[in-house]
Amino acid sequence: MAEIVLDKPEQIFLARLYTLRMGIEIETKGLRLTRGRSAYSIVKSEYGLTGSKQKVLNQFNKIIADYEMQVLGHTVERKSRLTGV
Repeated sequence: MAEIVLDKPEQIFLARLYTLRMGIEIETKGLRLTRGRSAYSIVKSEYGLTGSKQKVLNQFNKIIADYEMQVLGHTVERKSRLTGV
C-alpha cells in the first residue's frame, strides 16, 4: 500500500474537510462518528450554514469544491462509500 504524507497546512485542512463531510454523510444515515459534537453541528457553527443535514451537506460539498479549486486547481472526483454516487 502506498504511504500518504500530509505535511502541508492546505493538505491537513483539506483532510479535515473530508472527515467532516464523511461525518455528516454518516449522520444523515442515523449514525454518529463521535460521542462529542456532531460533524453537522461543527460545520453549521464554523461555516454559518443552516438547514437539514442533507442541505448542510450539499452546501458543505460546494465549500469543499471551491477550496479544492483554490488550492489544487481542480476538484477531486469521488464516489460516496455510503451512497455509491
